[in-house]
Amino acid sequence: MGKGSFYITTPIYYVNDVPHIGHAYTTCAADVLARYHRLLGKEVLFATGTDEHGQKIEKAALEKGVTPQELVDQVVERFLDLWKKMDISYDDFIRTTEERHIRTVEAFFSLLNEKGYIYKGDYEGWYCVPCETFWTEGQLSGELICPDCGRPLEKVREETYFFALSRLQERLLDYLERHPSFVMPESRYNEVVSFVRGGLKDQSISRTGVKWGVPVPSDPGHTFYVWFDALINYLTVAGFGSDEIKFQTFWPRVRHLVGKDILRFHAVLWPAMLLAAELPLPQMVFAHGWWTVEGEKMSKSKGNVVDPNEVIERYGVDRFRYFLMREVTFGLDGDFSEKSLIERTNADLSDNFGNLVHRTSSMAWKYLGGKVKRPSLYQDEEWEKLLAEVKSSVAFYFERFGFAQVLESIWKLVHFGNRYIDQKAPWRLSKDSEKKEELTSILYRLLDCARILAVMVYPFCPRSCGKLWKALGLGDFPDFDSWEREISWESGPEVFNLEKPAPLFPRIEN
Repeated sequence: MGKGSFYITTPIYYVNDVPHIGHAYTTCAADVLARYHRLLGKEVLFATGTDEHGQKIEKAALEKGVTPQELVDQVVERFLDLWKKMDISYDDFIRTTEERHIRTVEAFFSLLNEKGYIYKGDYEGWYCVPCETFWTEGQLSGELICPDCGRPLEKVREETYFFALSRLQERLLDYLERHPSFVMPESRYNEVVSFVRGGLKDQSISRTGVKWGVPVPSDPGHTFYVWFDALINYLTVAGFGSDEIKFQTFWPRVRHLVGKDILRFHAVLWPAMLLAAELPLPQMVFAHGWWTVEGEKMSKSKGNVVDPNEVIERYGVDRFRYFLMREVTFGLDGDFSEKSLIERTNADLSDNFGNLVHRTSSMAWKYLGGKVKRPSLYQDEEWEKLLAEVKSSVAFYFERFGFAQVLESIWKLVHFGNRYIDQKAPWRLSKDSEKKEELTSILYRLLDCARILAVMVYPFCPRSCGKLWKALGLGDFPDFDSWEREISWESGPEVFNLEKPAPLFPRIEN
């Protein structure tokens, strides 16, 4: 291929959760990026997966009367099913209970140990079982309840292995200052820098009371903390220690997409672990915002957790994907409501994009029997200038994970196409037999615009764009490796041989 490589990850999701809109959001964003970079002709590795160890799982399995492995085997199916429904095109689905991952964790720990960043000691602190998090008294403002979930904390003292994080503070700070785009968006970068400046403490990375985890090599009475083993999944997927060619291809060309709640793990602990192991750091950690539901925080007790399965069932997968990527600037918080999903997708997909395609193909059927030949003279400065502008802003925003802005740029073509129909009024030209060439030329241009839109919108709405491609008489949506070549007025077919017109996005009537 020769066009470089691109490695994109979602966090691995904790299997104690039921997949909700937050999981769907991150995974959809990663999928859009993976599909776009494949269209650019890059070698892509897109990984997602599940985080399956820890005390919470051990406890839940005990309550259900099954083994932890049986429990995670059942629950992982919820994620696999949802990703199938959402057309998520991952290349690797990693589970932390897999043998390949356990071997990577052991190898990585041994490397940190060799480099002198691991030591044994005693840990004492306040522990939250549901969050699997220790808190110091300084973080607790006098109350012995978890700052994250509000539940009571337990006092724990136990022998542990420590990772000497404090020794990496200056190196990490220096790296962050020299690489301001390592953490995005900028507000999150500032947050991470000030956290690191505030001082880093050595981290406890193992426990003795939890059996359900990866055992510490040479000391199996200890198992690794769930966060420690989870972060290493990104190396497992890239072939660290098992596939040198794969590792050279994809590491460190990796971007991590995470929710802002796990930013510190990814932007402080993880790069420090890699610095200690003398491995190159990822290119970027991008922390996106949270979704509220009709203005309220999502919570099980309120019963307002959005189930993506139900939304897809009701409105279709592409409307859901489009809404997630278009409604909110990636990086900011967003609010989900069915009313705004209906309004946004009716306006953008039904009334604009779908309308442009349907009007054009209906006229092509009515006036030209559904066969539209490429005109001999096919130049129009206005269309060419517009496409060049759209292409350049799409590339600019994709590079910055600006999904809403990518779609806004693409929709300039949609709006222009609809105005062009009104200006040129093909229905009038159809009444004059001498204007047939002009009519053909206008309809070909509009169909060609629909073809280009199918390619551009494909990363967001793959199913509908596949349908559109077929409806234009172009067969199955192919595996492109040249975005540049396809998104040009030179790449249209000699003849558009249209299928019978059917609405691409029928309106949702409330």
